Amino acid sequence: MALRTDERAQVSLTEKLGVEIDAELLALALTHRSYAYENGGIPHNERLEFLGDSVLGLAVTAMLYERFPDVSEGDLAKRRAGVVSTLALADVARGIGLGEYLQLGRGEEQTGGRDKDSILADAMEAVFGAAFLSVGREAADALVLHLITPLIEDPARYGAAVDPKTSVQELAAHRGVDPPSYEITSSGPDHDRRFTAVVTVGEDRASGSGTSKKQAEMAAALTLWRALNPSAGA
Repeated sequence: MALRTDERAQVSLTEKLGVEIDAELLALALTHRSYAYENGGIPHNERLEFLGDSVLGLAVTAMLYERFPDVSEGDLAKRRAGVVSTLALADVARGIGLGEYLQLGRGEEQTGGRDKDSILADAMEAVFGAAFLSVGREAADALVLHLITPLIEDPARYGAAVDPKTSVQELAAHRGVDPPSYEITSSGPDHDRRFTAVVTVGEDRASGSGTSKKQAEMAAALTLWRALNPSAGA
């Protein structure tokens, strides 16, 4: 019997991950809440994302502790924050083509949701959570480190992801222009409110979206920082 399209996709993703994750858990990890809402309120990946965040954090913390015995606690925390950031996780997700496997609602599909940092990062964490439940901590840790360890070699690349608003403010000061200004708009029903922020620094502008004003401002600041920093996309 031929595989359905979603089954083929799962097989392809499993090959990329190198871990046999339970098919139902993997499908759940790839289901964004926008798709769930449009399909009768079915389960989505946010609970797995919650679990995966802890799986990721513990695996990376232990690895950094063992790999850098002479690095201070503060520096270890900065390294960890950089490589578990939304920007870093989104880059990891793009590296395995995770976006093409996501189940998205029509709105997210039409607005480029498959390449949004926040959606990709959340799905990546959900996959880590699914791996933990499916194959256990040791295999889940191995998956995390397989994907995340290469980022450790270039922590500065992800520094702005830890605090993009501060990074953009420093950039404005360096350019001798006024501090960044933010404009916020919102859309959608109360149960699924989305915020969009536009940040302006001098003559440069960028936008970002999120489920809160703060998240939207952070996304906009990060987008602008990446656009103005020549090494950000290296």
